[in-house]
Amino acid sequence: MQRLMLLRKLVCWKRQSYTGQALSIILVLNLFIFLSVFVLLRLKKTNYYYIFFFVMKYVLETSVYPREPQCLKELRAITSNHPRAVMGTAPDAGQLMALLLKLISAKKTIEIGVFTGYSLLLTALTIPDDGKITAIDLNRSSYEIGLPIIEKSGVKHKINFIESEALPILDELLKDPENKESFDFAFVDADKINYAKYHEKLLELLKPGGIVIYDNTLWGGSVAMAEDCVPERLLMTRASTIEFNKYLAADSRVQISQVPLGDGITVCRRL
Repeated sequence: MQRLMLLRKLVCWKRQSYTGQALSIILVLNLFIFLSVFVLLRLKKTNYYYIFFFVMKYVLETSVYPREPQCLKELRAITSNHPRAVMGTAPDAGQLMALLLKLISAKKTIEIGVFTGYSLLLTALTIPDDGKITAIDLNRSSYEIGLPIIEKSGVKHKINFIESEALPILDELLKDPENKESFDFAFVDADKINYAKYHEKLLELLKPGGIVIYDNTLWGGSVAMAEDCVPERLLMTRASTIEFNKYLAADSRVQISQVPLGDGITVCRRL
């Protein structure tokens, strides 16, 4: 039991398709990661955190960074100088996101929370030339940090950036009957306290078989820690994240997989 608890902490600290094929891939990925780390935990006299760090370093350097488009590398490098660089989408999570976008042939997508635009650019690069992204964020200045790279990449025409709180925009979209069940994909990396509200509205906008990904569902690993071990700055959002994770787990309208990439992403496929 102690080893299983440590396994959960290790995974946390690291940070479908219309036919169900994508979710199967995710489940296999999860199983592989958990079994690999469990084997590592069996080793005696070893610093487990040290080992896991090098496992993830290996994954990034072997499978993620070599396949990352140059424009995304540039945007990631620029974002690293931002005081809140930790808010950027993790490249390993982004790689899985691109795979899912391709698997479902996504064309019409929505993004809540843009920051400097790593996930936005990744989506724009992945969907067809006539694809469209509705991108919503309160802070245009952060988006404009990555905008020159987005323009240089030739995908700006796919993006409709809206500087606003997300809930009023979602309500506005839902007023038009043609928007209901018309989106293929959604990505949410915004205020965690409103995730459940976003979820309800996005389920109305997504097609059956459409996918929504929620970022930061492990919240620095704090969701797997005893409350008295959690840094105070993480406590408030930890509580809302735990509640949201339970909410998704009980939602029979979606098929889910929580994946320990980046700061944790939860993939939901609308049934």
